[in-house]
Amino acid sequence: MRRKKSTLLWATLIMAFVFSATTEAGNMNTETTLDPRQRAIVTIAAFTTNGDIERLKPALIEGLEAGLTVNEVKEVLVQMYAYAGFPRSLGGIWTFMSVMDERKVNGIKDEEGKDASPIPVDLDRDTYGERVRADLAGIKEIPTTKAPYQEFSPIIDTFLKEHLFADIFARDILTHQERELATIACLASLGRAEGPLNFHIGAAMNTGLSEGQMNDFIKVLENRVGKEEAKAADGVLYKVLAARK
Repeated sequence: MRRKKSTLLWATLIMAFVFSATTEAGNMNTETTLDPRQRAIVTIAAFTTNGDIERLKPALIEGLEAGLTVNEVKEVLVQMYAYAGFPRSLGGIWTFMSVMDERKVNGIKDEEGKDASPIPVDLDRDTYGERVRADLAGIKEIPTTKAPYQEFSPIIDTFLKEHLFADIFARDILTHQERELATIACLASLGRAEGPLNFHIGAAMNTGLSEGQMNDFIKVLENRVGKEEAKAADGVLYKVLAARK
């Protein structure tokens, strides 16, 4: 009986992912700007990455007031450890804790939001993660040949598939589009990460973000984060758009 329930959960998880990927990438998005929630995800991810606590605090408040739930904000901060490292992620979490304490003292009650659905214990994380990565890259068929880094360090490829693209991306608190938006904000703020940023800007667009929204993403970086970060990201975006055309 337990086996049947676990298998059913796995099937449901796979179907939910396929539906999500199809819905996000398949719909023609004509939006030219990010909405307030999306802009908040960008600034929260950016300031967590660069450790700018003074600017992170108002960004966290802005996110909550724009409609992000407490658990959604937590999830953005948790995702940052995969790209910016545990120290920055934990710094963001400690900052968010202090923001929440202050808001409670002032009588502000924020929506907690849903928890992540349980991941089936028998989920084939290698297969699931490989499929997620391929879909983010816009590839229908799983490549039969390995990239040089996969040959050189097989374990990093295992971690990418089984942990990043399975353990993390299977958590349904954030959509894949929201995760990619947070990721490109992180990589742009991290600096000297053109290769990963190139992949993830393409992935963000493969989840359904439009060219107009990507240009607005650059504007948010320029106006809220920093001109250097915006300039670097804009150069990568230009190359991605040229390749897609």
